[in-house]
Amino acid sequence: MPSRKFADGEVVRGRWPGSSLYYEVEILSYDSRSQLYTVKYKDGTELELKESDIKPLTSFRQRKSGSTSSSPSRRRGSRSRSRSRSPGRLLKGSRRSASASHQVDIKEARKEILEVKLTPLVLKPFGNSISRYNGEPEHRERNDIPRRDTQAQANTQAQANTQAQANIQAQTVSFSSQEKFPLSQESSYLSTQYSLRPRREESKLKELDSKEEKFVTKGPTSLRTFEAAGQQPKKLEFGGVPGVFLIMLGLPAFLFLLLLLCKQREPSLLNFPPPLPALYELWETRVFGVYLLWFFLQALFYLLPVGKVVEGTPLTDGRRLKYRLNGFYAFILTSALTGASVFWDVELCYVYSHFLQFALAATVFSVVLSVYLYARALKAPQDDLSPASSGNAIYDFFIGRELNPRIGTFDLKYFCELRPGLIGWVVINLVMLLAEMKVQGRAVPSLAMILVNSFQLFYVVDALWNEEALLTTMDIIHDGFGFMLAFGDLVWVPFGYSLQAFYLVHHPNELSWPVASLIIALKLCGYVIFRCANSQKNAFRKNPTDPKLAHLKTIHTSTGKNLLVSGWWGFVRHPNYLGDLIMALAWSLPCGFSHILPYFYVIYFTMLLVHREARDEQQCKKKYGVAWEKYCRRVPYRIFPYIY
Repeated sequence: MPSRKFADGEVVRGRWPGSSLYYEVEILSYDSRSQLYTVKYKDGTELELKESDIKPLTSFRQRKSGSTSSSPSRRRGSRSRSRSRSPGRLLKGSRRSASASHQVDIKEARKEILEVKLTPLVLKPFGNSISRYNGEPEHRERNDIPRRDTQAQANTQAQANTQAQANIQAQTVSFSSQEKFPLSQESSYLSTQYSLRPRREESKLKELDSKEEKFVTKGPTSLRTFEAAGQQPKKLEFGGVPGVFLIMLGLPAFLFLLLLLCKQREPSLLNFPPPLPALYELWETRVFGVYLLWFFLQALFYLLPVGKVVEGTPLTDGRRLKYRLNGFYAFILTSALTGASVFWDVELCYVYSHFLQFALAATVFSVVLSVYLYARALKAPQDDLSPASSGNAIYDFFIGRELNPRIGTFDLKYFCELRPGLIGWVVINLVMLLAEMKVQGRAVPSLAMILVNSFQLFYVVDALWNEEALLTTMDIIHDGFGFMLAFGDLVWVPFGYSLQAFYLVHHPNELSWPVASLIIALKLCGYVIFRCANSQKNAFRKNPTDPKLAHLKTIHTSTGKNLLVSGWWGFVRHPNYLGDLIMALAWSLPCGFSHILPYFYVIYFTMLLVHREARDEQQCKKKYGVAWEKYCRRVPYRIFPYIY
C-alpha cells in the first residue's frame, strides 16, 4: 500500500481542477482506497484531489521571479480570460465596485494622511506572486468540473463576493499618528498581481502609490515597514551577544591554562593558575610558518581529483552543492609523509617542545580566518546566509554569517571540519608517543599511551571513512562558518583533544592487561552504538524508501519527512551521543585516577552534548510541531533527562 505524502492539517497548495493555478488549501483527510486527498480552499470549497495535483509550499518558494511562465495578471493587452472557476475569482460587477471604493479611499487618505490602504487581495500568497508559483505556460483553460445548477452557481458567487469584501476590510490598516510609511517592494508587487480593480486602472494607481511611499519623521509609535512590524526578535544561543563575547575571550585562555598544567611535574588545582610564560616566549615566526605549511598542504590534498563527488542537502533556494570525498586519501598521504619523516630521522619532537607556540599560531590563524569570513559574508546574497545568523556583528562573527563560504569550488567550512584539525590531532598524538619514549627513556611506549593513540586514531579514521555523514550534521546545514567552527576545528580539536597524550608524557600510568581489556571492551561498546546509530540515521536520510529500512517504524510530519521511532532511534533519543560519550570515557581511563586533568575532555564533552541536545530539541519542536510531540511520547528516554 503506497504511503501518503501529506499529513492531515498540513497547509499546501492544490491545483484548481480545470486550471493550471495552485491555491492555498488545507488537507482534511486521505482515502487510502481511492488515493485521493480531501482538501479545503480558503473560500470553504471542499474537493478531492490527486497527490499529483498537490504541492508543498516550499516547492513554490524556490521558484525564481524570472520565470518564463505567464500568470493571468500579466495578460494586460489581451481580453481573453480563463473560463475555469477558481476560489478567488469574483464577478465583474464586484471587481468594479471594489476598484471604485478603493479609489475613493486613496483620495481620502491623501487629504487627511490618517491611514495607509493596503491593496485589497483576493488570495493571500505565501511567496511573491502567482507567476512565481505556477510554472506552466499560459493557455486558455477549460473547466472540467461538472456544471452545477444556476442556484448553486449564484450561491458560490455570493460567497466569493462576501469573502472579497471581508478581505478588503481586513487589509485596511489605520494609524493614529499623522505619519506615512513606505510600502515594501514586495507589497507593491503583490498588489499588482492580485488587485481587484480592472487592469486599465493599475498604471494610474501604481503612480499614486509610488508618490505616497515616502518616509516621514520617525515617532515613538511608528513602524518602519509592515514586514518589520510582524517580525519577532530571533532567540540567540550561547547566552546571546554577551555569552559569545566571553566565549571568544575565554576559550583560548582556558586552553592555554590546561596545556600549562599538563607540563607541570605535579599539576594541582590548588596552584591554579600555573606560572605564565612571557608573551615573547609564546610566539615564534618559524612555528607559524610550519603551521601555514601544514594547512596549505592539507588544502592541496583536498584539491586532488580523487574520490567520489556527492551532493549535499538542498539549500533554501533549491541548490545542492557538490563535495568531493577524499579525506581518507588525504589521511593516507599524510601518514606516508609522517612515516617518511620518522624513517629519515626528522625531529618530530620539535612539535612537542614548541607545543604552546603551535597552539598560539593556530589561534592567530583562526582569528584571521574568522575576520576574512565575516568580511566576505557582508557581501554575500541573502540566500547564502546561515539560518543561525542574527544581524548582530559580534554574534555573527562568532556563529558565522555565511553558511557555505567557497572560493571557487573550495569549500572552506567543509575543508576545515575534517582536514587540518582532525588529521593534525593524529599527528600530534604520534609526536607525544615519541616524546614519551624520549623523556621517560623508554624503548617502547607505555600501554596507556598505546591505548590513547589507538582509540583516537580509530575514531579519526572512522570519521574520514564515513566522510559523507558530515553533510547532514548541524555544523554543515545550520551553523555558519565563523569563529566558533574556525577555532573549534583548527585549535580546540587538535590541541584540546590530544590532552590525554600530552598528559602522559610527564605523568606515566602503568596499566595491567586485564584493566586494559575492560577499557577496550568499553571503547568497542561505545563505538558500536555510535556507528550503528549514525549509519542508520544517514541511510534513512539518504533514501527513506530503501528496502533494507522497511522494518523501521516512522512518524509522518507536515514537512514531508518521517521521524524514526524504532531501531537505535527508538531506544533512546540521540543514541549517537550516548556512544560518543562512552568512547570519550574510554579515552581518559588509561591515564588513571591520580588527577582530574585527563578527564577534562569527558566533562567538557558532556556539557557540549547537553547543549547540543537542547538545540536539537528546540529546532525539532519548531520544525515538526505536533509530530515531534508524538515522537517524544513514543521515545521518552533521553541521555540527559533532567538537566534542562
